[in-house]
Amino acid sequence: MEIMERIADMIVKRGMTAPATVFLESMGPMNFLGSQALHFLTPVIDCAFNAKEVEQVAHLLERRDSIVRLITLIEAKSAVKRASPQ
Repeated sequence: MEIMERIADMIVKRGMTAPATVFLESMGPMNFLGSQALHFLTPVIDCAFNAKEVEQVAHLLERRDSIVRLITLIEAKSAVKRASPQ
């Protein structure tokens, strides 16, 4: 998904691969609860964020494998960044 690519790119660009991976792994079992909270808070969050993107993230979190896929994507992008000459 495009949103996962953008999230992974932002994390790797900021050099936050390790903390993001640890956070995501620790929050993995709570992803469905997080998606329901986003659905509930969408009217409030809409003031600060794009409502369409918030809904996409909420739907993404409803899937059990989304956290694992995001971690894999972050690690792959980080490995490419480390391997590329600077």
